[in-house]
Amino acid sequence: MKSIDEFNKKARALKLLILDVDGVLTDGRLFFNDQGIEYKCFHARDGHGIKLLQQIGIDVAVISGRKSNAVALRMESLGVKHVFQGQENKIPALESLLNTVGVSANQVAHMGDDLPDLPIMSRVGLSITVNDGHSAVKEFADWCTDLNGGAGAVREISDLILTACGQMDAVLSHYCSE
Repeated sequence: MKSIDEFNKKARALKLLILDVDGVLTDGRLFFNDQGIEYKCFHARDGHGIKLLQQIGIDVAVISGRKSNAVALRMESLGVKHVFQGQENKIPALESLLNTVGVSANQVAHMGDDLPDLPIMSRVGLSITVNDGHSAVKEFADWCTDLNGGAGAVREISDLILTACGQMDAVLSHYCSE
């Protein structure tokens, strides 16, 4: 695990945050009704954190191994334009994002929780996992959140990035002056 000073240095260079879905934006559990319709539960604070990052010019993307209409709808509601679902191998999606967004890998953070996330995590400037992530991913990651996936971990990282970029006081001021 890197120190907060190392985290802050890497966070100040960020132009893109890539998120896994199951286990990061959700708690990783999969819910299906009797007709096979899938349900997902997203944390509202994670969504607000995503919006705050976008407001300061950090793009947010999703790369998920599974496909879900719920993910597409949630990302659309948050204004996340870069959504890659059904990506067993996540590297082609990463390469597409680097070209589309026009950033280098060292300007990218990836937040994942399980082994399929390791190939991306090994290529980006800042690799992040959640408190309840797989032990091998926790061992590899530059940073591990205090919160679990689906329980505000994305917001925790958003706040850390905002602080590292010197934007948290402006965010707080905006809300305190309303």
